Amino acid sequence: MGTGPNLKSVEDQVIVITGASSGIGLTTARMAAERGASVVVAARSEDSLRELTEEIRADGGEAEYVVADVRNRDDVREIAATARESFGGFDTWVNNAGTFVYGKLQEVPVEDMRDLFETNYWGVVYGSLEAAEHLKQTEDGGAIINVGSVVSDQAVLLQGTYSASKHAVEGFTDAFRMELEEEDAPVSVTLVKPSAIDTPYPSHAKNHMDVETDIPKPVYAPETVARTILFCAERPRRDVYVGSGGKSIQLLGRYAPELADRIIETVFYRFQRKKTPRRPRQWNSLDDASGNLEERGKYDGPVMERSLYTKASLRSALSGAALVGVGLTAAALYLRSKLGRSDGDAGRVREEIRESVDPEDSRLPFPRL
Repeated sequence: MGTGPNLKSVEDQVIVITGASSGIGLTTARMAAERGASVVVAARSEDSLRELTEEIRADGGEAEYVVADVRNRDDVREIAATARESFGGFDTWVNNAGTFVYGKLQEVPVEDMRDLFETNYWGVVYGSLEAAEHLKQTEDGGAIINVGSVVSDQAVLLQGTYSASKHAVEGFTDAFRMELEEEDAPVSVTLVKPSAIDTPYPSHAKNHMDVETDIPKPVYAPETVARTILFCAERPRRDVYVGSGGKSIQLLGRYAPELADRIIETVFYRFQRKKTPRRPRQWNSLDDASGNLEERGKYDGPVMERSLYTKASLRSALSGAALVGVGLTAAALYLRSKLGRSDGDAGRVREEIRESVDPEDSRLPFPRL
C-alpha cells in the first residue's frame, strides 16, 4: 500500500461542496470559509449561491459558485473546471447534494424514485469520479467525502426510497475506496453518516403522505456534520457516524435486526408524521431548486449541538469495543425513551437487546445505565 494522500489543513485547502444552498452543505461551506478555506459551492439555485458567495467574500474569504444539477454529468464536470480555473484545482470534494421523498413505497410513483436516485446516487458517482480523476494527478492528492446517512445501514419506512439510495451510496463508496487503495492512489474516501439533523430536509421533501413530514429524535445540529466533514478533510477516515442516536439504531439493526424492525415500524412511523395537513405537494426540491440559504429546519423539539460519541470516534479516544459499548448503551436508552419505559426498566431494556443479538456477539460490553 502507498503512503496515502498528504491532506492539508483546512485553511490551506480549496473545497468543493455540492448541495451548498441549504442545510449541511451551506453550514459546511460557511464553516470552511470561516476557517480560511477557499470554497467552490454548487447547487441549482443561482440566487442563493450568488448571495452566499458575496457573503463569504464580504467576510474576507474566497469563493466561487457554479449553478449545477448533479444529475447532469456535464454540470459536475463544470464544477471541477471552475475550481481549476479559479483556484488551480481543489483538495477536497464533498458530495452532499440530495433530494428526499416521504411515503410508502407502494404509493410513491416510480418516476419519483428514479429522480431521487439520479441526484442521491448518480450525483455522488459523477462527483466521486470527477474528483478522483483530478486528485490522482496532483502531488498531494486529497479527499472525497460522501454524505450518506444512518439509513445507509438501517432502512426506515416512509423513507424507503431515500434509504435505498443511501444504501447504494454506501456500496459505491466502499467499492470505490478499495479500488483507489488497491492502485495506491493518493485519495482518501470517507462516508459520513448523519443521524437526524435539523435542516430543511422535511420541508424540501416531496411528500406522498396525507400529513406533514417530520424527523425522529434525537435531532442534531447541522454544525455537528460540518465539523465532521472538515475533520475528515484533514485526516483520512473510512466512515463516521454523526450522533450516537444514529449509531444506536445501526447497532440494533446489526445485532438485533428483528427488534430494530419492530421499533422502526411502531415508533418511527408515528414520529415521521405530524398531525397537520400536508402542504401543497409541488413545494419540493425533487422537482425544483428550493435552497434559500437556510441552515436549519423547523424542528420544534430539542436539538443537540454536539455529539460526544462522534468526537470520541474521530479522535480515537475510545477503543473499538468501548465505542460499541457506548453505542449499545445509547441504544438501550433510545429504546427505553421510545417505548416509554421508566428508568427502572433500563436493565430490562439492556437485556432485551442482549437476548436479541447473535450468541457469538454476547461478549460485547454493556455498560451500566
